[in-house]
Amino acid sequence: MKRRLTVLLALLAGLLVVQTPARAVPPADSVAASAAASQQVLSPTPYMGWNTYYALGGDPTEAEVKSIADFLVSSGLRDAGYQYVWIDGNWAAPTPRSSAGDLVPNPDQFPNGLKPLVDYIHSKGLKAGIYTDAGPYIPGKCGLGSHGYYQRDANQFAAWKFDAVKVDYLCGIAADLDPKTVYTEFAQALRNNASGRPMIFNLCNPVTSPDWGNYPEEQQSTYSWSYAPAIAQSWRTYTDVGFVGEIKFKDVLRNYDANARHPEAAGPGHFNDPDYLGPELGMNDEEFHTQMTLWSVAAAPLVIGSDVRKLSKTSLGILSDRDVLAINQDAAGVQAVRVGPAGTTETWVKRLANGDRAVVLLNRGDSPATLTTKASSVGLSGDRFTLKNAWTNQVTESAGTISAAVPAHGAALFRVSRATGQPGVPHVVAGLPQVTKVGGDAVPAGVAPVVAGGDEARVEVTVRNDGARPVYSPQVELAVPAGWTARPVGKAPKLLTPNSSATLVFTVTLPATATPGSSTLTATTSYEVTGKGRLRQETATPLVVAPAPPGDDVVLSHHDWISATSGWMSPTVDRSVGGWTPISMLGQEYATGLGVASPSTVRYYLGDRCTRLTTTVGIDDAVRNVGPEGGTSTFQVIGDGRVLFDSGVLGRDDVRQADIDLSGVRVLDLVVGDGGDGGYNDRANWAGLNATC
Repeated sequence: MKRRLTVLLALLAGLLVVQTPARAVPPADSVAASAAASQQVLSPTPYMGWNTYYALGGDPTEAEVKSIADFLVSSGLRDAGYQYVWIDGNWAAPTPRSSAGDLVPNPDQFPNGLKPLVDYIHSKGLKAGIYTDAGPYIPGKCGLGSHGYYQRDANQFAAWKFDAVKVDYLCGIAADLDPKTVYTEFAQALRNNASGRPMIFNLCNPVTSPDWGNYPEEQQSTYSWSYAPAIAQSWRTYTDVGFVGEIKFKDVLRNYDANARHPEAAGPGHFNDPDYLGPELGMNDEEFHTQMTLWSVAAAPLVIGSDVRKLSKTSLGILSDRDVLAINQDAAGVQAVRVGPAGTTETWVKRLANGDRAVVLLNRGDSPATLTTKASSVGLSGDRFTLKNAWTNQVTESAGTISAAVPAHGAALFRVSRATGQPGVPHVVAGLPQVTKVGGDAVPAGVAPVVAGGDEARVEVTVRNDGARPVYSPQVELAVPAGWTARPVGKAPKLLTPNSSATLVFTVTLPATATPGSSTLTATTSYEVTGKGRLRQETATPLVVAPAPPGDDVVLSHHDWISATSGWMSPTVDRSVGGWTPISMLGQEYATGLGVASPSTVRYYLGDRCTRLTTTVGIDDAVRNVGPEGGTSTFQVIGDGRVLFDSGVLGRDDVRQADIDLSGVRVLDLVVGDGGDGGYNDRANWAGLNATC
């Protein structure tokens, strides 16, 4: 297991208790002044690279690191800008220092030591990074620490010719150190290394409350922005974005939101760091596409956490898109800010060095949506604007509206500038196929639609013209899976004038034998543009076909779910989350049910076949073996968007029994929230789950 997981378990066990009075956060203007006083700009734009932690887990080896370096070159990732090959924790020997006090690499992993490996990395036109901790080495709690040896270790890293150092804080929090003090001392040691070698300093304090427990403000990652710009090239702004081998979209959004709190702290040579990129570690392609979009406009360091040798062409293409990387590497070093309120859909804008704007239309929801903003809202004036879609390279012209059809969990990214010269191609948005009704029931906004064999669904495709010129004869063709039928309802208009839209409707019918699982609706939208002929856009929406509903009384945890999420790990059937122990609350064990960590949603298809659900909900007794923090959750049973049961906040000494009327319910959601204090120690149970059907 990774050393970080060891420390986390120690934290969970309540071994690391910190009680320090909080101090006031310095004003932002003092941060800017300190940043301006930095001695040199080592990374004027966000650095890019790869790190061993999420990709290789514990015990990275010389052979693996060399193989990754080779692949960065052969795949073109190096030439795209991913220069740093970063060796994270667990590189040191079990006893990390020699009798003389020098750090010693683990000979089983690095039989030739680290200097020859660094030379190999450099020979490939790459740079090398290394890891340590700001605290002391504490056997049994954290495996590598530099406290008391800052100058000696900085000199050693420089002698090995490393180009960057990541400095963690796990040993630091274990020793109850003040991060500002020790990080400032370490930064000075790096600057004063005996070789005079420039080395990037990544300040990595991942400690957060309530995720890690209750810590004073100045010891948390959310405080680093107040001092780090003056001493580091980057600093972590929240806890880890995931676990080894597991990075989930919800945690990507959590880290992005935390990272966005202090955009004023970022600038050339000093950047907020929301943690690593995680393609194919738990996100689908659309979700990783969104992470890459958000990290790019955030002026965040782009460090790949996955094993790049195993990535698909799609993931490699997302990582190396030139227009997206140009936005991340923009010389102004400005971090994006949100325009308008937070919500399921949002607009974010980043000012670029030449006066252009990078605009993100973000859809956090579970269904597609057409999102819009105005050029005036992102700081541009005029009546004609050029929109370049950074992902598709499509260039269009708008009369002032910036819009896109955005999939669930998706993000559109435009580079927007004032238009000049002859009029361009009008900005037309071909909507994604959207299921708005199933049978006679409306699908709530932002909720992933569910269909089943024999259903009839209303599907809408909205076409917008946000250009300054009309477009003619808009048409939509809808392709559905084999055996399904799609019938147009009504007629398409003859033209779309500027700033107008039309919604084309289809009735889609599924055969009774429709195969459960994922299907796709694909719309081909075409229209005439004067002087350009007939243009086409293709959009597609995934659609879930539900498994068969229960045919008789059933223990719901034994029935196939449509989808299931858990705050960490995965929902566990008939066991507490993680699967280590039976479901148990207040000393009573339950033979059936689901164990989850907050936040969690487990979705079932009932198809109006069931009338009653009984369950007992609460926090599993497993939390009594760990610290006293956290262990609070809320439980809701939601039928077709209506709340049928709400437990309120439950602690580890509470249970609730529920007897719920399911009459008329097609889709059932079992939802667990964190009780408002984060997911720390939230091991929640749905015990029993007996459905009468």
